[in-house]
Amino acid sequence: MAYQTSLVWFRRDLRDFDHAALYHALKTSEQVYCAFIFDTEILDLLGDPVDRRVEFIWESVRELQAALKAKGGDLIVRHAPASHAIPELAQSLKVNAVFSNLDYEPAAIARDAKVAETLQAQDIDFHQYKDQVIFEKEEVLTQAGKPFGVFTPYKNAWLKKLEDYFVKPYPVDHYADRFARTDQADLPSLEDMGFQRTNLASMRLPTGMSGGQQLFEDSLDRIDQYKDARDFPAIKGPSYLSVHLRFGTVSIRHLARTAWQHGGKGAEGWLNELIWRDFYFQILHHHPRVAEGQAFKAEFDRLPFPNREDLFQAWCEGRTGYPLVDAAMRQINLTGWMHNRLRMVTASFLVKDLLIDWRWGERYFVDKLIDFDLSANNGGWQWAASTGCDAQPWFRIFNPITQSERFDPQGKFIRKYVRELAACDDKEIHAPWLIPPLRQQTLGLQIGRDYPQPVVDHATQRLEALALYKQAGGKADA
Repeated sequence: MAYQTSLVWFRRDLRDFDHAALYHALKTSEQVYCAFIFDTEILDLLGDPVDRRVEFIWESVRELQAALKAKGGDLIVRHAPASHAIPELAQSLKVNAVFSNLDYEPAAIARDAKVAETLQAQDIDFHQYKDQVIFEKEEVLTQAGKPFGVFTPYKNAWLKKLEDYFVKPYPVDHYADRFARTDQADLPSLEDMGFQRTNLASMRLPTGMSGGQQLFEDSLDRIDQYKDARDFPAIKGPSYLSVHLRFGTVSIRHLARTAWQHGGKGAEGWLNELIWRDFYFQILHHHPRVAEGQAFKAEFDRLPFPNREDLFQAWCEGRTGYPLVDAAMRQINLTGWMHNRLRMVTASFLVKDLLIDWRWGERYFVDKLIDFDLSANNGGWQWAASTGCDAQPWFRIFNPITQSERFDPQGKFIRKYVRELAACDDKEIHAPWLIPPLRQQTLGLQIGRDYPQPVVDHATQRLEALALYKQAGGKADA
């Protein structure tokens, strides 16, 4: 046995099964302690004490602690700076090694380096493992050994490399008799940490490992329809597993293996989204500057956006006068989640209709999204802004009206969040400013009073956006 006593540091991997670091710790140690730190160096940066992410984590940690106790172990929980708490805990428990899974965000890498340095000074080993992706870092490269900058060739290489080995589960339970009990396992309350309950319970978003399993089973029943249904926000198309992937209450290997083995158009569409996730992680690894607000395409790093604050506020508050955009923004404000198609629509609208720097929108989503993931959020915003790693030209601009007509044809999603327009028929709800005054009277609706006039004209702004990008160096034959 390599170690007498070890410590597993849980982070964005809140489950007790198919867990790389936990498996390796149990396999190589006689006794294994487990810990989770509510890291004050992260939490203190959150501006709002009503944060769904913190509540989701808290509920998931509570379930994980109970699950580990049922297996004869425990979960030590601290509210402290993780960079100090982990070395202190390792020393007080007299462990020989600390195990964790890799995190690819720059701040996490810096934190882990600091922890590693302190542990080394204490003569404690530190081991880290790939767990939240299928392929990481340099595992999928071009034939020339370079990182991919465009998704489709990356996907083809990813699929070519995929084999059973990369998606097989880690058999944690085989070594469950090596869990260690402790009397240090109190769980601080949300209020103790300065946070409050949110509307998470009323959103019917189940938390923890059990919630992830529930959503997985539900999505599996719909997987054959996934590719056709996923773009329509009014129907149950997505898996809704994004927040569970973010905090590791589900296993990425399990999801990818299921989709890969299931086959068919729907499952392939679902697997495609998981590949996008890996793609953005490797972009972040090879180009960490994107996490510092730099454009992937350097020629578009300093686009001269007008950045009108009043238009930005209208976008944030869901009162742009474009119903699908407003419905989507009201959804994220109310629930902390937004349908993926609408993330593209709202981002394109902010950047290419309102001519506002994509970084403003990226920051807004950072604050609001319960499933916020730095690599995917940055990748998505740069994709919409045409500043990122995308083969499509910069002059692709979504029309918010045609997007609405195509993906919410009956206006069901709009009616749910923009109730002022509920009485409109299926045709007029997409561009209500075109409704004749007499018809507005019949509907009991006055555009400009009950619902705003469009804050900009799409056709005009489209030309402005094209000129702005062209001036910055965009080539018409891009």
